[in-house]
Amino acid sequence: MLFGMKKVLSWLADINQRLHTVNQRSFSTDLSTTAQLFLQAKALNHINSANKAQIFNDIQLAEYKVFSQWNDDGIIQFLVEQLNIPNKVFIEFGVENYTEANTRFLLMNNNWSGLILDGSASNIEHVKRQEFYWKYELTAVHSFVTAENINRTIKENGFAGEIGLLHIDVDGNDYWIWKAIDTVNPVIVIMEYNSVFGDEMPWVTPYKDSFYRTDAHYSNLYFGASITSLVDLGEEKGYTFIGSNSHGNNAYFVRNDHAGAFRKLSAKEGYVVSKFRESRDEKGELTYLTGHDRLKLLHGMDIYNTRSNKVENIR
Repeated sequence: MLFGMKKVLSWLADINQRLHTVNQRSFSTDLSTTAQLFLQAKALNHINSANKAQIFNDIQLAEYKVFSQWNDDGIIQFLVEQLNIPNKVFIEFGVENYTEANTRFLLMNNNWSGLILDGSASNIEHVKRQEFYWKYELTAVHSFVTAENINRTIKENGFAGEIGLLHIDVDGNDYWIWKAIDTVNPVIVIMEYNSVFGDEMPWVTPYKDSFYRTDAHYSNLYFGASITSLVDLGEEKGYTFIGSNSHGNNAYFVRNDHAGAFRKLSAKEGYVVSKFRESRDEKGELTYLTGHDRLKLLHGMDIYNTRSNKVENIR
């Protein structure tokens, strides 16, 4: 039962706002700020734990931000505290320079080990120059991830078998890469989805090993997979879809043998319309489109239907 719900929610909102404010400052130069972030996150973790019955039905209630871009740190902390995960290892790719990433708090707060991959050599060199790189067991590798090389890359860096968490966010071939992975067996999988594709169509961009979203279409909206295709793939691979973050870009899956307490959702139930406005015109300028107007930009583009296994046109 929720204790003093209005008071708790007010306190939680206040802490989360202050946490978000100090999060804008420098992590590397202000140790007291970092310590404050961690302490406030721990307070939120206690609140989330006390309200776990409600969060099992709606994971968005656990949200807060430390290093994640979209408040995913709180959801991840709730999951790892509630699930029995013996092998505390993560893999995340598409991390850029790891300033904003979904596993950095897991690394530094929970002392997990992990592998991060990014297609930019300068991003990986930046990570290796940071203090946290020697303080924690992190492997950072420069690699442009494809469906063909992902298993080899994981194995070559010493990772295999059961791990705690896998997060895929490459703005393109996410579906195809998850489909290809068989060298690790994560308990939790976080997949970026393209909210522009809606909650009904089983769509993914056709596979191309060199896919780059800005080159694929000027709008920057033609990439990745619909939530429907990801939920279908999750079921094929033995995972339960438990919801999305409130920003409508990350879908959460828990392996079936660990998912008992969570409410299983359909794609439609867990779908969230994204409100961030990243669409661009042919000159590369932001156009700030929202809702269904974004999909209109992609009419006529090829899209792969994962249920019919055929390429069709977006209409």
